[in-house]
Amino acid sequence: MTTQVAFHFNAQDKPLYVCRLLRKAWLSGARAVVLASPAELDRIDPQLWTLAPQEFIPHARWGQTPPAVLTASPIVLTAEVATGLPHREVLIHLGQEMPPQWNTFGRVIEVVGQDEADRLQARQRWKAYTQAGYAIERHDLMIK
Repeated sequence: MTTQVAFHFNAQDKPLYVCRLLRKAWLSGARAVVLASPAELDRIDPQLWTLAPQEFIPHARWGQTPPAVLTASPIVLTAEVATGLPHREVLIHLGQEMPPQWNTFGRVIEVVGQDEADRLQARQRWKAYTQAGYAIERHDLMIK
């Protein structure tokens, strides 16, 4: 499996943007893992319940949900890439360091905010993906 890598730059509100990405993925039938800090996951989790009126985006938290529920959930929120994660289709990454086991996913989406420190770390990850021989798809969210 060849991993596709995409960077989505200039997200004004990373958790909200991730929720919109997850809605799109869920509606298309994709299964996704979100890798983020526990604090960011704490912001994403409730937004998936309330993103739109009368809409719930099904999801589960790694380490807080029984394995059978995790397997049935199209979206898994986690602060670590663990061996037992049930999905390897899409990884949405909000972290600063290279995500572990990133190349075991079909697609990696790096979400980058407007903060200069976040952008600097993203440049390092971009360089690492490029040095590993991967072409990168770039999406600037400020360009419409």
